[in-house]
Amino acid sequence: MKKKLIVFSADAMVTEDLQHLSTLPNYKKYLAGGCAVKKVRSIYPTITYPCHTTMITGVYPDRHGVCGNFQFHPGVTELPWKWDYSCNHCRQDIFTAAKKAGYSTAAVFWPVTGNHPAIDYLIDEYWKQSPDETPAETWGREGSDARMIEIINRHMAGTEVRKHPSTEKFIVACTCDIIREYKPDLMFLHPANIDAYRHRNGVFNDRVTKAVDETDEWIGEIMEAVKDAGVLEETNFVLTSDHGQMDIRRVLNPNVIFADKGLIRVNKEGSLKDWDAWCLSGGLSDLVYLKDPEDKALYAKVRDLLNFMCEEGIYGISRVFTAEEAEKEHHLKGDFSFVLESDDYTSFGDAFVRPIVRNFDVSDYRYGRATHGHLPEKGPQPVFLASGPDFARNVTIEEGRLIDEAPTYAAMLGVDLPGTDGKPISEFLTNS
Repeated sequence: MKKKLIVFSADAMVTEDLQHLSTLPNYKKYLAGGCAVKKVRSIYPTITYPCHTTMITGVYPDRHGVCGNFQFHPGVTELPWKWDYSCNHCRQDIFTAAKKAGYSTAAVFWPVTGNHPAIDYLIDEYWKQSPDETPAETWGREGSDARMIEIINRHMAGTEVRKHPSTEKFIVACTCDIIREYKPDLMFLHPANIDAYRHRNGVFNDRVTKAVDETDEWIGEIMEAVKDAGVLEETNFVLTSDHGQMDIRRVLNPNVIFADKGLIRVNKEGSLKDWDAWCLSGGLSDLVYLKDPEDKALYAKVRDLLNFMCEEGIYGISRVFTAEEAEKEHHLKGDFSFVLESDDYTSFGDAFVRPIVRNFDVSDYRYGRATHGHLPEKGPQPVFLASGPDFARNVTIEEGRLIDEAPTYAAMLGVDLPGTDGKPISEFLTNS
């Protein structure tokens, strides 16, 4: 008999949030007494799109190729995100494995799934690219079919996508409709209210506590839809997260230093004229690109400058990784030449004109009062909770890994997901 699985990724939920969550009614009803990982080791960088790609593939960024949220376009103010499945170089994920085995699949606002060929009911994490676009034009571009456009239109009135909790209410309403109308075997969704409130207000505060309350309410709404669909007894439910966050004190722009050294050239209007080296911010880490990576003199110049900035101790850099070191130590690989790790209180910016240090900007997640992108061992840690007929009862482990989540789903469903970096958490599964 086919099994059913719902994976609810509560972006930036951390271990410390569970103390409050465990007092709430829907946690008690649907998750208490199941399986738990107290602390999940994320991947580097601890950024939403790389993490969520790992969560469905079971591989590190050196294999799936999603190293940040944004596409690389030096000088562009509003960077496009890596919305589309084409950004994921790993062709095997839990959706392709489940679809091949005959399962029906669904995803609502799960990152990097636009136009995914193995997702039957798809509403990508995406938004209008111009004010006059219709929902059909917007989400149709990223793979939503007529059935999903109908559901989107039902709930779009009054929704402010990328505002919270308006976006999450929309996500949950669409999820519930898909469950009631189509009963997919796999349903993955990604609300980000906890993440947004942490960026705006700091890691721990009353607003984040309210976000945990909202998460519990949405669990209840989803499970009511499961009941209405008549599939409660065979449904497994997972509540997980991708990364934690850390409070920051300032935003510093390394590209301004590059401009001072002639590595970035600006015209009289302050727009980008040309560049030799560029820092693309990931919040508490930075990817450093060279226009000509084969230019040995340029490589040495940038390397020496970055090491000087690190040693000086005033530029917010605690470590300069070469591309080779990043791959060897943290399974991070891309077209960049260096990776900068923060000093834990400085977030990196993309600006290339002064000032070097800027104030907080809560309109961009990288520049709020808290952010992420840091090494996975730092700060509060993400969580993994699971309950249902195919998960064991009352099993808790202290530490786990993000790369083990997709293999665990595959093993639970009885499908083949070969070549992962992770492995199933066998003690969580009743069929192991």
